Amino acid sequence: MRLQAGEVLAVVGENGAGKSTLMKILGGIYTPDAGEILLDGRAVQLPNVTAAQRLGISLIHQELNLAENLSIAANIFLGRERSRFGPIGLLDNRTMNRETERLLSRVGLTLSPNTLVGRLKPGQKQLVEIARALSLDARILIMDEPTSSLSQSETDRLYEVVFDLKRAGVAVVYISHRLFEVERVADRAVVLRDGRNAGELARHEINHGVLVRLMVGRDLKQFYPRTHGTNSDAPIRLEVREIRYQDGPDEPMSFQLRAGEIVGMAGLVGAGRTELAEALFGIRRLTAGQVLVDGEAVAGNGKAWSPALAIAAGLVLIPEDRRLHGLVLQESVAFNLSLPNLSALALGGLVQQGKERHLASGLVERLRIRTPGLWQKVGLLSGGNQQKVVVGKWLAHTPRVLIFDEPTRGVDVGAKAEIYALMDQLAGQGSAVLMISSDLEEVLAMSDRVLVLHQGRLAGELPRARLTEEAVMHLATGGTAD
Repeated sequence: MRLQAGEVLAVVGENGAGKSTLMKILGGIYTPDAGEILLDGRAVQLPNVTAAQRLGISLIHQELNLAENLSIAANIFLGRERSRFGPIGLLDNRTMNRETERLLSRVGLTLSPNTLVGRLKPGQKQLVEIARALSLDARILIMDEPTSSLSQSETDRLYEVVFDLKRAGVAVVYISHRLFEVERVADRAVVLRDGRNAGELARHEINHGVLVRLMVGRDLKQFYPRTHGTNSDAPIRLEVREIRYQDGPDEPMSFQLRAGEIVGMAGLVGAGRTELAEALFGIRRLTAGQVLVDGEAVAGNGKAWSPALAIAAGLVLIPEDRRLHGLVLQESVAFNLSLPNLSALALGGLVQQGKERHLASGLVERLRIRTPGLWQKVGLLSGGNQQKVVVGKWLAHTPRVLIFDEPTRGVDVGAKAEIYALMDQLAGQGSAVLMISSDLEEVLAMSDRVLVLHQGRLAGELPRARLTEEAVMHLATGGTAD
C-alpha cells in the first residue's frame, strides 16, 4: 500500500480483514513480522507510539482514549505539558489553553479549554481526539471510524477538517464502514480482505457496489434479506399505551408491534430514540402509561419495572454502545454469552462449565462469530463479532420482543448482512423487532413500518407503501404526517 502527501486514502474491509492491525503497525503499537515501511523513500523502524509520532504519524483510535477526569487542554497536552522555568517548573496553563482554543476552533468546537472531558458528549470527545492529533503536527493522520459517534453537523465539520489537512499537505488514512463517506472524501480506496490487498480504486472508480463486491464478493442486493412477510392479523407482541418516562417529553406516546414485524424507528440525533428504548427496558422510570407484552400489563400503573423484569417478560435490549452497556470486555466470549443465562447453567450456585461450553459453542456456530476460541476476551474481537455476542447472549431466552438500538454501528458490510439475516430469522419465528437506526438505508430496506420521532414525541408512522427517505426526513424535521 502506498500513501502520498496531500491525499485522502480510504481503507475499507470487513471486520477481521486486517485494517486495525495494519494501522497499529503504522502507529507503532504492533511490530511487523516481515516487510518494510518506507517514509520519504527511506526504510524506518516504528518500535513504539512515540517513535511513530516523532516521524509525524498519528493514529486516532475508533475507541476513545481520553482521561475523563481531566480538562480538554490537559488531555490534548497529556505527556507533552508546556512548562515555565525549565522541565521542573510550573505548568504553563495559559500557553496550553491558548493553543487548545486554536485547535478547538479548527475542529469546530466552541468550548472552554478548562471543560472536563467527562462532561462532553460522545461526538465532542471524538473532536477532542482529532484536536489532540492535530497538536502533534502530524504528516500522516490515521482516522479509524472517526464519525461513528458524530452528528451530521459534526460529521460535516470533520469533512472540512480533512479537506483542510489535505490542502496543507497532510496525508490522511480514512477507515470507515460508511461507504458513502468513502465516496465523499477519498481520493483513492484500498480494499482489504482476509489480511490481503483485494484491490485499489481511483476516485472515479469508487462507488458503493464496487466496494462491496471487493470486500465480500457478492452484490449489495443480498444484504437486506426479508424472507418473511408480515401479517396484519398477527398477534400484538408489544403494546405501549400513553407512556411518559423520566427526562422524556410531556406528550404521551403509544404504538404497537405485531409478531413477525420489523418496525424501524427513525429520527435525528437527539430525537429521543435511545431514551425511549431505555424506558421500555426498565432503565428509565415510567411516570405514566402502560407497557403490555402479549396482552399482559408488565409495567406502569404502579407496577415495578426494571431490566430484570423486562427480561423475564421476554423483552430484551441490544444497546447502542455495545462496549459500555452490552459486554464485559475483559471477560471471555463464553462468559458474555452465558451471563444472562446463569440460572439455566448453574447448579448449587456454581456455573457448570460443560453446559456453559455447550451453550456458547452453539451460539458461536449459529451466529458465525469469528473468534480463536470460546475463552478469547471479547474486547479483542472485531466490532461486528462483538455485536454478534451482544445479540447471541439473548437468544437462549427466545425473546418475544427485541429492541435493536443502532444494530450495525461500526460494523462492516458483511457482518451487517448477517445481523439483518438474524433479525429476519427472529421475526420469522414470531418475535417482534424494534430497530432504532440512524442509517436510513437500512431503515428503508428492513422495516415493515417506520415510527419517526421528533424532539422526543412520535411525529408519525409510515407504512411500507409510503416509505421513502423524503417522507422519513419530513417527519423527522418536524413536518406533519399529512
